[in-house]
Amino acid sequence: MVDLFLGRVLVENNSDQDELNTEREIIGILENRVLLLFFASAECEKCQRFVPVLHSFFRKLKDPAYIEYPKLLALIYISLDQSGEQQKKILKELHKRTLFLPFEDPYKKELQAMFKVKDVPAVVVLRPDGSVLSPNAVQDICRFGTDCFRNWQESAELVERTFMLNEAFDDPNLRSATDPVRRLKYKTEDDKRNKRWWKLWGEEAGADDRDGGGSMW
Repeated sequence: MVDLFLGRVLVENNSDQDELNTEREIIGILENRVLLLFFASAECEKCQRFVPVLHSFFRKLKDPAYIEYPKLLALIYISLDQSGEQQKKILKELHKRTLFLPFEDPYKKELQAMFKVKDVPAVVVLRPDGSVLSPNAVQDICRFGTDCFRNWQESAELVERTFMLNEAFDDPNLRSATDPVRRLKYKTEDDKRNKRWWKLWGEEAGADDRDGGGSMW
């Protein structure tokens, strides 16, 4: 899976837009992880509605503010946007630990063809060896939330290094005493948001079926 991006430039979706362009950097951030390739476009309304759901999903698994140990997971946005501004619009709504290819990199189209992505949004899930765990996990993420990762982890036979310190905090004792309350608050808000999105998807899918339009995806 790491081989997919060796020789490429990956950019971190943080305020500094840090570039990862050496073999050591790419291996360090992708090795021994389940990799999500998120194909989307700002022109797609369904993509725009799914982005907050994906952000919430990824945050619950990676953000030290919500969990003790960030999971072995990486997310790369594969932009199918028509302009750099459209790409920025999507990235603005995604987690800061999301990675992405520079807008001008034609490799995005190669990846789209490689994984036979025809409809968006699409989340291709890859094992660390590069084999496909799911050709499109959008519906699973919406329906099952972070439980998806447990299944992916078992299938990919990942070794969870829970004995290691948190990626972002050297001293776990520095956590606020209000962390459990905050986590419950965000979990409740995120669950409500996901249910609203899933309900909307169901209504649209039902309308499509009645009109003979087929599935949303």
